[in-house]
Amino acid sequence: MTTIDTTDDILERLVPHDLLARMDERAPQYDRDNAFFQEDFDELRATGFLDIAIPTELGGHGCGLDVVSRAIGRIARVAPATALAVNMHIYWTGVAADLLRQGDESCRFILEEAASGKVFAALHGERGNDVPLFLSTTSAERVEGGWSLNGHKIFGSLSPVWDYGGFHAMDSSDEANPRIVHGFLRRDAEGIQIVETWDTIGMRATQSHDTVLTNAVCPDELVARVCAPGMAGADLFHVAIFAWALTDFAAVYDGIARRAFELTVESLPTKTSIALGGASMAHHPEVQHMVAEMRMALDANEALLTKVATDWATGVAHQDWPIRLLALRHRVINDSFGVVDRALDLSGGAAAFKRNRLELLFRDARMGRFHPGNTLLAHEIIGKLSLGVDPDAEKRWG
Repeated sequence: MTTIDTTDDILERLVPHDLLARMDERAPQYDRDNAFFQEDFDELRATGFLDIAIPTELGGHGCGLDVVSRAIGRIARVAPATALAVNMHIYWTGVAADLLRQGDESCRFILEEAASGKVFAALHGERGNDVPLFLSTTSAERVEGGWSLNGHKIFGSLSPVWDYGGFHAMDSSDEANPRIVHGFLRRDAEGIQIVETWDTIGMRATQSHDTVLTNAVCPDELVARVCAPGMAGADLFHVAIFAWALTDFAAVYDGIARRAFELTVESLPTKTSIALGGASMAHHPEVQHMVAEMRMALDANEALLTKVATDWATGVAHQDWPIRLLALRHRVINDSFGVVDRALDLSGGAAAFKRNRLELLFRDARMGRFHPGNTLLAHEIIGKLSLGVDPDAEKRWG
């Protein structure tokens, strides 16, 4: 008789409870030391978690976005920075797997290399570029056998361990017809310098350093797309990046909010008030109100995350996927921050101290609003697409 693993079985095998407990214990120390989560990374690699989205025929676990987002949220409850950073690798494998299922082998090498133990990172962040993925301040110049890249990338999570960095850059050799080059750089390629800049308010263990590219060459076999800039050049490759990155970003911050809620409802019955005759603060009507608001926000998060992740994993052909994905990222991350913010209010000042886990959760939660698809871009793109306004128009507004 063949036994079919349930989602819970898969999650427990790849992210078991004893590992979660160890990650929970290590997270505050990584934060204090501003250190990479090396022990977490090594243990997750050993369980096979880094292969969660790789198709089974290539040696992975074959999980779709619905299962992966649950796994990411599971880790985020105890180690948010670990969850956020490992997702930078996993989302590339998810994108490549989805393309392969559609008969597109342009990113098959990602799956093959990841299955052999290589680690992928995202090098998309750039100063002066508020439309990531579709425009770039990094230049791409055609050379024999590939593309020469010059630019300065920021927020490069997994800097200590990545083997391939996924990038995008602009080819402006034909000013009338610029192109965006999407590809991957091997870490040992000449012209790559990682500059250790990461000393931030939160998500410190991600160690997302800057990456400076000086005539770094990406060979043609590692180029995934050469396309028009803007949304006009987008295809499944781009939308899949949105799906895997933004959905799992949302799962990370939802996980943080759930941990903050758990800590809050555990502590409030032990907090007493002389004004309540020594009864616990759980009997205070405004405390009850705020806890109810937190719970309702979490339920809405769960419904939206589950719907979007399941629809993507099962291939629902929504014509408005960009809208749905940006809305998910905006709503869940912002509402999760609201939950954590309320948790601090309800702590009565205890969360101001670093010995209180809510202090770390608050700083990590605030980082979510910096991610691509932030409130400025989300409202612009969702509004324009809903109203039929061309998001690539030369005149951006007016």
